[in-house]
Amino acid sequence: QVQLVESGGGLVQAGGSLRLSCATSGRTFSSLAMGWFRQAPGKEREIVAAISWSGGTTYYVDSVKGRFTISRDNAKSTVYLQMNSLKPEDTAVYFCAAATKVLYSVDAGRYEYWGQGTQVTVTS
Repeated sequence: QVQLVESGGGLVQAGGSLRLSCATSGRTFSSLAMGWFRQAPGKEREIVAAISWSGGTTYYVDSVKGRFTISRDNAKSTVYLQMNSLKPEDTAVYFCAAATKVLYSVDAGRYEYWGQGTQVTVTS
């Protein structure tokens, strides 16, 4: 099993920054493909960012390109989502997810393990 522990969500004004963290355990971190997803009220879940085992391949949804950065720290077995220039439309519950059977994926169906979700609220 893989356990995911998220932190870093909260309330921030538009234009501000937050750094989400997702600490993993139960499996060698370097073997996990990682992703961040979000779901806003009344909206479908969408992928925000993904990163491969090696960290060499990343993906960002168009709406966050240039503002968000996904990264991983193997020493801490943790994946991060640095969110800058936040907008009210970024308000959502953000979920960390891990995949063991693929090197990289933007498909939610490939992710086997999910965090509990952390609320990000961006005010005007």
